[in-house]
Amino acid sequence: MNDGSLTIGRLARSASVGIETIRYYQRRNLLPLPDADAGAFRHYPPALVDRIRFIKRSQELGFSLDEIAMLLQFEDGANRRAIRLLAGAHLDDVREKIADLKRIERALATMIQSCEATGRAQPCPIISTLAGKAKFKPPIPDSTVRSTVHAEPSRSAAAELRTMQTTG
Repeated sequence: MNDGSLTIGRLARSASVGIETIRYYQRRNLLPLPDADAGAFRHYPPALVDRIRFIKRSQELGFSLDEIAMLLQFEDGANRRAIRLLAGAHLDDVREKIADLKRIERALATMIQSCEATGRAQPCPIISTLAGKAKFKPPIPDSTVRSTVHAEPSRSAAAELRTMQTTG
């Protein structure tokens, strides 16, 4: 077969992924499973290299494989509203994670300062807190961080996307 098609090994090398990654994407219906030819080899169109790269770039931005499957449904770019809703819901999740990380950062900084302030005669507040022997009151979340995070739109955007998918 000399039509430019690729074996699974060549497809994997061209897309810089492993063969098992391709098989996993096929099981997740992110990639099609081509028919085997008479020699029992499957041949893949070269365009799948770009599709695999799309999946990998989307994963690098933190999209789940389920979200990527939805994005692939909209890959022609015609339904920009659905794409924006999905990306917006993901952005809300990212902002929520950032706010959580900032809260953790403040809590750790407070514990470290507390550890520095206590003398050696007292137990280390970090160890005591992590061991559950001392109650640690984390700092109050920064209102400016929390005000930019909207968990509810994330849920409503996801629900709206599901409705758009089922209604066609």
